[in-house]
Amino acid sequence: MSNRATGVEDARHRVTELIRDARICLLTTTAVDGRLVSRPMGLQAAEFDGDLWFFTYANSAKIRQIRVNPQVNVGFSDQRHHAWVSVAGTAAEEWDRDRAERLWHPLLRTWFPDGPDTPGLTLLKVHAGTAEYWDSPGGAMVTLVGLARAAVTGRPPQPGENREVGY
Repeated sequence: MSNRATGVEDARHRVTELIRDARICLLTTTAVDGRLVSRPMGLQAAEFDGDLWFFTYANSAKIRQIRVNPQVNVGFSDQRHHAWVSVAGTAAEEWDRDRAERLWHPLLRTWFPDGPDTPGLTLLKVHAGTAEYWDSPGGAMVTLVGLARAAVTGRPPQPGENREVGY
């Protein structure tokens, strides 16, 4: 599954692929008292160009926290492919009706029953500063064999690919 990324554009492309596969993430913000707070979010735009988009309510705790401290982290985990992505960036509430209509998916009605007309609905934009990914090639069996080999030889397993890229 892993294609060795050799340049910045290759690494950015790989981040996009991994995010697209995972789609569900944990958004971490900082509470007013300094605690880190994470919650699951569903990514709305998988064509990652440095910005991630989410639907939420304007009066939510996450929006209040971001207004005070816009620094966030968005973590993706794709257990099926043994891959992880961490995006560190700056978040902001950014309502745009046209964008909301382009990003809208009917499954979102579960949380936002009136669609893009849901009272209090807003968009949350996370602009990436950096993204780091870990991609373990070959899946679970290859990982288990690598761990077994490491236990026998005493040498650390080959962890797969790990890259950090700026945006």
